[in-house]
Amino acid sequence: MLKLRAIELLEKQGKTKYWLYKQLGMSYQNFSKMINNQTKSIRYENIETMCLLFDCTPNELFEFTKE
Repeated sequence: MLKLRAIELLEKQGKTKYWLYKQLGMSYQNFSKMINNQTKSIRYENIETMCLLFDCTPNELFEFTKE
C-alpha cells in the first residue's frame, strides 16, 4: 500500500494542513481525501508541488507498506 506522508512532513516543518491546502489550490473535498489517504490517484502536478514545498523527493513524500 502506498501512503502519502504529507501530515508527517507538515508537522516536521511546523506547517498546517490549511497552509498546504491553500498552496495546492485544489477543492477541499479532494484535498481532504488526498491528505487522509482515501484517494486512488494524485496528479503529478500536485506531487511536484508538494515536493517543492517540502523540499523533498517523491520517495520521501510516500511510504510503501505491505498490507
